[in-house]
Amino acid sequence: MRYRWAALLAVLTLALTPQLGTAQSTGQAKRPAVKLGQNFPNPFNPETRIPFAIECSNDPSQQFKVSVRVYNLLAQFVAVPVLQGGAGNVAGGQPLENVLLTCGQYTAYWNGNYRNTNNEVASGIYMYMLEVDGQRTVKKMLITK
Repeated sequence: MRYRWAALLAVLTLALTPQLGTAQSTGQAKRPAVKLGQNFPNPFNPETRIPFAIECSNDPSQQFKVSVRVYNLLAQFVAVPVLQGGAGNVAGGQPLENVLLTCGQYTAYWNGNYRNTNNEVASGIYMYMLEVDGQRTVKKMLITK
């Protein structure tokens, strides 16, 4: 039990610690307002959607490097959700790993499978992290079988 709490603390520390050599956006250096919504449904079985938004006030065409990742409580990488729908030059179904997105509202989709396999992950608590140009936001979700 002590190791689970230590792992949770490690995930939260990684998520809240500024990254060295933060990536710069491809435009002006002003950071956007990033909003990460709660996944729905929550708890879920077997799939979920994760809403997020990138809000800009100066240049709506500005692009930002975006990644969404799922981790278990032991801070082990589990999956990369895909972009649902599509936006701009990014097709729907593309993994959200270092994708350039403009300001707007988006939805990530995760089928509940481990990485790129057909194996479903176990029931439990998972963390999902949105990273926009080095700015990280983390929330938790629950899978029930």
